Amino acid sequence: QVQLVESGGGLVQAGGSLRLSCAASGRTFSSAAVGWFRQAPGQEREFVAGISWSDGSTGYADSVKGRFTISRDNAKNTVCLQMNSLKPEDTAVYYCAARDGWRVFTTLRQYDYWGQGTQVTVSS
Repeated sequence: QVQLVESGGGLVQAGGSLRLSCAASGRTFSSAAVGWFRQAPGQEREFVAGISWSDGSTGYADSVKGRFTISRDNAKNTVCLQMNSLKPEDTAVYYCAARDGWRVFTTLRQYDYWGQGTQVTVSS
């Protein structure tokens, strides 16, 4: 049984930074792609960023390019999302997701495992 646990959410002022972490238990990420998604109230869940564990290739939503950075830590079996220059519109519950296979997809149905989510609130 794979479990993903997110941490690092919280309340921050606009322009500030947060770092989210996603830790996996039950398996390693070695043959997986990991993505971060977010869901704001009344909105659909959307892709934010993803990373292929095998070669480290990454992908980002246009809305976060240049502000967010996704990275992996092999030793800790963890994926992080560094979020800088945060805006009120970044407020959402952020979810970590993983899929079997190296390719990063932006669609939810491609992911097999999901975390419980962590709240990020950006005040203006």
